Amino acid sequence: MSDTPLNPAPTARARVILLSGPSGSGKSSLAERTGLPVLQLDDFYKDGDDPTLPQLVEGGTDWDSPASWHAEQAMAVIRALVEDGAADVPVYSIPDNGRVGVRPFTLDGAPAFVAEGIFAAELAGRCEAEGLLGDALCLRNRPATTAWRRFRRDVREGRKSVPYLLRRGWRLMRAERGIVGRQVGLGAHACAGPEAERRIAAVADARPVGIAA
Repeated sequence: MSDTPLNPAPTARARVILLSGPSGSGKSSLAERTGLPVLQLDDFYKDGDDPTLPQLVEGGTDWDSPASWHAEQAMAVIRALVEDGAADVPVYSIPDNGRVGVRPFTLDGAPAFVAEGIFAAELAGRCEAEGLLGDALCLRNRPATTAWRRFRRDVREGRKSVPYLLRRGWRLMRAERGIVGRQVGLGAHACAGPEAERRIAAVADARPVGIAA
């Protein structure tokens, strides 16, 4: 007689929490404070020499367009993390303008993980339809506050030249309300940091999918 249980316990599946918001809104800092594994979606940017990169009217690459990003690759990694708890993820270097390697990423049994980046909301509908979604959030601040945080971060990290950062910062500050509106339209809930932290904690504290009550 087989020793295999007739009704084996279901395997727990993690949930993904998509954390979007304008560049500089505080996504990375908030994600780190949650204590959950954090998948950095900015690592899925296209390389700087990719011919499919979108261009700005005034010249240069539009890194704030979803077309500058590998959505399908990001979605595949999220599926793997939900199902298997581990995946290989790219390592992107902004100064090098491209990928510089691959690293293993594991959930170590965590019931949820945060996938954060300015394009996170682009995946909200698909994650919900596939039963992967714990929550989808969009961090919202005053545009001037976001602009100042973004500029300080980008200068500190040497992301681009100061003139470029000033031009981009002015353009993004004027567009911020529209950016938030788009992300909300894609299924993200707009809120400030404290509410986002409460909602993330609620997902992390919930019983993982596949575990009976």
